[in-house]
Amino acid sequence: MSACVPTRATDPSDSNPTRCVHPPHSPPPTPPRRFRIAGADVSASIAVFLIALPLSLGIALATGAPLQAGLVAAAVGGIVAGRLGGSPLQVSGPAAGLTVVTADLIHRYGWRTTCAITVLAGVVQLGLGCLRVARTALAVSPAIVHGMLAGIGVTIAVAQLHIVLGGTPQSSVLDNLRGLPAQLARLQPAAVSVSVLTLALLFLWPRIPGRAGQLLRRIPAALVAVAGATAAASFAGLTLPKVDLPSWSSHALAGLPEGPVLGLTAAVLTTTLVCSVQSLLGAVAVDKLAAGRPDLISGTPGPGRGARVGRSDLNRELLGQGAANIVSGTLGGLPVAGVAVRSSANVQAGAVSRNSTVLHGVLVVIAALLMVPVLEFIPLASLAALVMAVGIQMVSLHHIRTVTRHREVPVYAVTTLGVVLFGVLEGVTLGVAVAVGVALHRLTRTRITHHERDGVHHVHVRGQLTFLAVPRLSRALHLIPHGADAVVELDGSFMDHAAYESLQDWQKTHTAQGGSVEMTGRRPGTRIAEPSDSAHCRCRPWTPWRNHQCERPYTASAAGHPGASGEPGAAQGTSAGRESSGQELARGISAFQRNTAPIVRGELARLAREGQQPDQLFLTCADSRLVTSMITSSGPGDLFVVRNVGNLVPLPGEESGDDSVAAAIEYAVDVLKVRSITVCGHSGCGAMQALLNSEPGGARTPLQRWLRHGLPSLERMADDTRPWAGLAGRAPADAVEQLCLTNVVQQLEHLSAHESVARARREGELELHGMYFHVGEAQAYLLTGTGGDGQFDHVEAATDLPA
Repeated sequence: MSACVPTRATDPSDSNPTRCVHPPHSPPPTPPRRFRIAGADVSASIAVFLIALPLSLGIALATGAPLQAGLVAAAVGGIVAGRLGGSPLQVSGPAAGLTVVTADLIHRYGWRTTCAITVLAGVVQLGLGCLRVARTALAVSPAIVHGMLAGIGVTIAVAQLHIVLGGTPQSSVLDNLRGLPAQLARLQPAAVSVSVLTLALLFLWPRIPGRAGQLLRRIPAALVAVAGATAAASFAGLTLPKVDLPSWSSHALAGLPEGPVLGLTAAVLTTTLVCSVQSLLGAVAVDKLAAGRPDLISGTPGPGRGARVGRSDLNRELLGQGAANIVSGTLGGLPVAGVAVRSSANVQAGAVSRNSTVLHGVLVVIAALLMVPVLEFIPLASLAALVMAVGIQMVSLHHIRTVTRHREVPVYAVTTLGVVLFGVLEGVTLGVAVAVGVALHRLTRTRITHHERDGVHHVHVRGQLTFLAVPRLSRALHLIPHGADAVVELDGSFMDHAAYESLQDWQKTHTAQGGSVEMTGRRPGTRIAEPSDSAHCRCRPWTPWRNHQCERPYTASAAGHPGASGEPGAAQGTSAGRESSGQELARGISAFQRNTAPIVRGELARLAREGQQPDQLFLTCADSRLVTSMITSSGPGDLFVVRNVGNLVPLPGEESGDDSVAAAIEYAVDVLKVRSITVCGHSGCGAMQALLNSEPGGARTPLQRWLRHGLPSLERMADDTRPWAGLAGRAPADAVEQLCLTNVVQQLEHLSAHESVARARREGELELHGMYFHVGEAQAYLLTGTGGDGQFDHVEAATDLPA
């Protein structure tokens, strides 16, 4: 079979518009592959190394382990986990989330036994990876994970505060809190000044404004903070405890574990749990970061770009983390896990493969062997201030807002307090118990209300309908008189068999006594049909009016009922059985009020309080078939939408401009501060068809005057010197589709000419995107590349995109 590659027919250099390539009978010999490291990986590895070096020393200091243990863990995490793990862009090493666990192990069992526990935890991780249970770890409630990290962050911050003040931390949070007054009474000014300088540089460095700030921010703030504090302490001649790295020949390696079996088992399980959950959640987070980089999603070839980076293999990641912990523990290093700060820095620095992570580990090895004299100038107070800042940042306001929105504050609070007061394993256990209790409470909590409106009795069931709620449901249903009209609204997602039987028995009895019963669900399409009703409603908020099956069809007698105008006979002139447009609109609004409004009321109330804060301006055609919220899976407050005939962006200027579109662009960019603007065209666009059929001269109707803004697109397509925009995988179906694609590219150029857009792009605060939606195929395409030679590529289904 031959592979035919279509080419542009207007290319004069190609006499055959379709080039057929016939593969040979046997494949050509594969050339030997040479090992290459992309330049993007080299630069990213340097950035990650500069962050990892001070953090590794600081975390080792916070745990009470030998300082070399932090460097060992950083090197092993980069080389072993980076090479064997299933998340190519995740960076592993000593993590702040393991600080409390490791410090407690060292305090109880000593350093050599702690190394042995790390090895055993790695063995358990290998076993879990072989059993392919990595996805199970993601079943842990995010509120528990966030609460665990917050508790660890509080513990770290309180402990390191003693070192910042020039003292020594105790083994527990309560002891550290009780000892703070005495520590404040005898604080060391030199240690405090170095710590304050470190924190100031750490928080102010990323906020340097202007173009100079953009260049300076490429240097990691952690490195600048520690280096600046070290230089200031050296120049000022301050006498402070500093980093002490003994000879590698005296470095303590793992020994046989010593201690009670139950205690050691609990220690291994705790270390395994924290390492695994943090690494797996980190891998998922890295996938989301990588999804924002088009070169990693599409694998677009080019200088410095690598192959497509797919979704993380979580089971392989667990195997890689287990191998890294075995090696790290054996060599006398701290436990290893995926680290969020270094991983996000790796992605943002432009890494394209796992070579960046491995190379950063190699750089750590080189630094540990050759930079010991330089590292010993670093004051311990500076490292303590750095780690204290990391601990404070682990108590994330974003996480608190998230758990509040999902009503999981008790789980978060109990987990946090449990970790702070009792320890990580105990805190997580308490959090799991509270999470189970909250889930059971939600399952059994059902609100049943009854009220009468306009002669119709409404019974509203909010929550899960189980056998525990059957007595209350029965009492509410028996309040409805015989022969009355009733509506039962089920506002929940679960109904057990006992509740179903009770509801159906009452419905049959009430209907037999001359009454009517209508049962509806909270979501459109969840209607409970009567026994004689064979039509199940599968309507959605975007279902066209003529296809709705949720309502009883209007009969001919309905024409005499008050219409939308409130006057009898408002439907006159319509055929029997057919609704007027006013009735269609009123019925659609009624369906919204009953089915959709209860779902979105809380979110809209929040938006009403906070005001609109959209991230994107979405400029598309007024075509009735384009439902922007549906094709972008967006909700209220996400998109600032501008629609016009032909998705046109008139050039600025008094004669050619259009104040309506220009005002929307200016408001979105300057007032709403949107981060991106998307121009979306679509197939079968009537405006583009009108442009193709337009003739010069003749009457200038309002539509023709408006379509003059699309003439540059028509001229662009007719210009043989400029390449056409195309679709991935196939040629445009006809001239109309080609003009639709060309028009998107042309309108992006018009958009760039607006002053507010140009200014925001120069400051790096705005991105422009092109999109094409094929209505008949329900397929979206995104514009890649620049200029007129851009290509619209498929947007794959969610199952094919990184998480």
